Amino acid sequence: MPDQQVFIVSDTDEGLRLDVFLSEKMRDLSRSQLQRLIGTHAIGVNGEPAKPSQRTVAGDLVVVETPAPKVSSIAPETIALDIVHEDSDLLVINKPKGMVVHPAPGASSGTLVNALLAHCQDLSGIGGVERPGIVHRLDKDTSGLLVVAKNDVAHGSLQRQIQQKTAVRKYLALVWGRPPFQHAVVDVPIGRHPTDRKRMAVIEPDARFGHARLTSRAAVTELRVLETYGPFSLLEAVLQTGRTHQIRVHCAFAGYPIVGDPTYGGLRRVGADLLRGPVQAELNERITHLNGQALHAFFLSFDHPTTGERVAFEAEPPAEMQELVGLLRALSGSTGEDG
Repeated sequence: MPDQQVFIVSDTDEGLRLDVFLSEKMRDLSRSQLQRLIGTHAIGVNGEPAKPSQRTVAGDLVVVETPAPKVSSIAPETIALDIVHEDSDLLVINKPKGMVVHPAPGASSGTLVNALLAHCQDLSGIGGVERPGIVHRLDKDTSGLLVVAKNDVAHGSLQRQIQQKTAVRKYLALVWGRPPFQHAVVDVPIGRHPTDRKRMAVIEPDARFGHARLTSRAAVTELRVLETYGPFSLLEAVLQTGRTHQIRVHCAFAGYPIVGDPTYGGLRRVGADLLRGPVQAELNERITHLNGQALHAFFLSFDHPTTGERVAFEAEPPAEMQELVGLLRALSGSTGEDG
């Protein structure tokens, strides 16, 4: 049965957008989730269908019916997890490269969600039956840290922190090229590629393809150069937003595709104009051995949903990325910022 909650708008709450009013009353749900509920007529005002943007009036009777959770058809699978931290509210997982976060067409098993369902039964339902506990995602071939919520209150808190940019997510990215900057902010919108639906692209507002208007969303990535080695650089990337393939698209847009990225121009080989002989062959072999982009979510920090304590976690990149960086350092004779 649906769960029903009733709110009466007070004088002090008059004039608020309905979704803002409810987000203050129902802190386990985000505004976007409340907007979806309003769109399904699960939320009514004075017995009438509501709109997210409508303004509250003192005395309004707001009724919220939260649908009963659906039974998941996803099968639990006993898959080893690298659990960095676990408590009664959340888990922090170091996801390996090659693992899909949640089931999707072409990946119905072997996902992080399959593994989580076998590990614990108490996952939040805000993400829906296909994404229990999933607060944010990593691409299949991006490794590193992500947080999983065990209950709706934790999920709502973590999601708000990501939206409000108080949660910090840092990545290591090995890229082709030597940026002329030490620090830069890439602030360009990202949307679905107009001809290849598996790719994302930088799309300016109101851009058109044929007669269709392309859609995009604001995307901001902070880049910092940590080290350079010949034609390669190691960057720190900090997400200010969380769009699909964001760091990969922004690095490629800036002219520095991530090494090993087959989708955005990073699957290159070291040419004879740069190196020759066994060293060239070894570098190319290690790049091939990456089996995907050299991108790793190494740092994650947020306020714990229950205690309010600021917590932070770190994870080393996978062995193949560490080995490639180590070889580049050795070849450049540098362990610092230049080589």
